Amino acid sequence: MRKQEHARTITDTVNKLTQYDDVKILCNQHHEGEPKPSWHILREITELCRALIFPGYFGNSKIDSDTLKYHLGVTTEQLYRMLTEQILAGICSTRTESPVDIAKEHENAAGKAAEFIASLPEMRRILATDVIAAYNGDPAAESYEEVIFCYPAIRAISNYRMAHKLIELGVPLIPRIISELAHSETGIDIHPAARIGEYFTIDHGTGVVIGATAIIGNNVKLYQGVTLGAKSFPLDENGNPIKGIPRHPIIKDNVIIYSNATILGRITIGEGATIGGNIWVTEDVAPGEQITQIKAKQRTSENR
Repeated sequence: MRKQEHARTITDTVNKLTQYDDVKILCNQHHEGEPKPSWHILREITELCRALIFPGYFGNSKIDSDTLKYHLGVTTEQLYRMLTEQILAGICSTRTESPVDIAKEHENAAGKAAEFIASLPEMRRILATDVIAAYNGDPAAESYEEVIFCYPAIRAISNYRMAHKLIELGVPLIPRIISELAHSETGIDIHPAARIGEYFTIDHGTGVVIGATAIIGNNVKLYQGVTLGAKSFPLDENGNPIKGIPRHPIIKDNVIIYSNATILGRITIGEGATIGGNIWVTEDVAPGEQITQIKAKQRTSENR
């Protein structure tokens, strides 16, 4: 008797779960021949990129000057194949028309994968500046090797720079998954659409949030818990948020923002400014200005 009751419960639940009106926005329907994005494969792709950018640190640890070209060539070929498939998966997952022209979109994906690979030398150059910034900015760092191997900021910033390039190439969905891989591993949340300059570093890092329309200049340092967020966003006539408008801060060159500071809205933090810890900033900060909790309270009182 109990088995019959359990069977009816399961059948009723399946019927409820398969009501299309309830499931249509949560169910990613598969069409024949279309690949699906894979967190597992995208994690492999980020590791292949790391092996190309930091040879000997990641991937094959026995690389030397004699074998470098061979190993990087094999890794690049593998990256090209896997990235092409995942870019295609992103395209298929975000297209509304069905079915997708697989042959055409595969060629499109292969072209974007090749362009991404062509960007790796420049990406490596920029990431080298991030490694230098992390090393110079932390008296506890004893070597570049320690920074590359151990610092969560380098992992998060590496994923960001990979994902940002894919955003620039017009790749849907995949960049966000790559950034979320780093978010889940490090607690650092950098939207791939943010624009970040050279010599960027995040000390400790946990809890840092950088929004999609944030712009960060060169030689900027953030500490743990910093938020570069949106104060509010306008709604359309249907009450839905309007997408794509600038709503996050602009951080100029040579700025330091200390732990748990919250910078909100499309404001500008001027070049060389310093923002103290545990502060809520919603107005422009002049170049070279130092904002402490006392000054922040004075600003609030003056504007009342």
